Amino acid sequence: MSQPWDYIAKLVCIGDSGTGKSSLTIRLCEGRFSPHHDVTIGVEFGSRIVAVGPPASKPTSSNPLHSAHPLGEAKQKRMKLSLWDTAGQETYKSITRSYFRGASGALLVYDITRRSTFEHATGWLHDLRQIAEEGIVVILVGNKCDLASSSTVTSGMANGEAQGLDAANKRAVTVDEAEEWCKKNGVMTYVETSARSGQNVEKAFLEVAERIYENVERGRYDLNDRRSGVRGPGLGAAGKGSGGTVSVGMNNTGGGKGGWGGGCC
Repeated sequence: MSQPWDYIAKLVCIGDSGTGKSSLTIRLCEGRFSPHHDVTIGVEFGSRIVAVGPPASKPTSSNPLHSAHPLGEAKQKRMKLSLWDTAGQETYKSITRSYFRGASGALLVYDITRRSTFEHATGWLHDLRQIAEEGIVVILVGNKCDLASSSTVTSGMANGEAQGLDAANKRAVTVDEAEEWCKKNGVMTYVETSARSGQNVEKAFLEVAERIYENVERGRYDLNDRRSGVRGPGLGAAGKGSGGTVSVGMNNTGGGKGGWGGGCC
């Protein structure tokens, strides 16, 4: 029986504790929001098969990605995203950093209502690039956008105007600031999400998947090398199955094995 996917790519979700990394993974893999989620210890794992390449990457009302695929009318492919949700606490950094190895993509997540989590993004990016393979695809994700009614903070407004908006707008980082940070740090793009409502969650992961697929088509990965973070079909037993959620919520406090961490992908 043939594999249900054409490629399998290792992605990591990184960022401070409490930014909603686990909630984003659960939303993508299970389509639900968990308002009460235990603090991640080590890493948690999930997977989801998504369509990549045209026509999936062409902008439509249901799939508003940034542009049409630049590589022409290639046959649509299916990519299994192997998602590693890492702990954000300093205590577990020695564990979580080992999972950066062999990742082809990363979602760097911060909480738009907590400025400190945005300020720490630079440190997370530095750690990632020190350990991951060169050219890893990274996007910045501002989570909890359901708590912001505006793209700007209200502190600079007149008291009368701000009073009515403060309750609805808890934003601490503006969209312009986040986009400027991406340009300054060579990060692909910025996406604001809400794990609670599901807003832009699929878009965030698909942005990474599409760029990885483009790199595959251009021959930038060795699909036989675990360190590349992308594998093709028929390369061992790992990756069998039909996608959906795999072991989300199961903590793994062991270090990574090889490029894929824990040997499970």
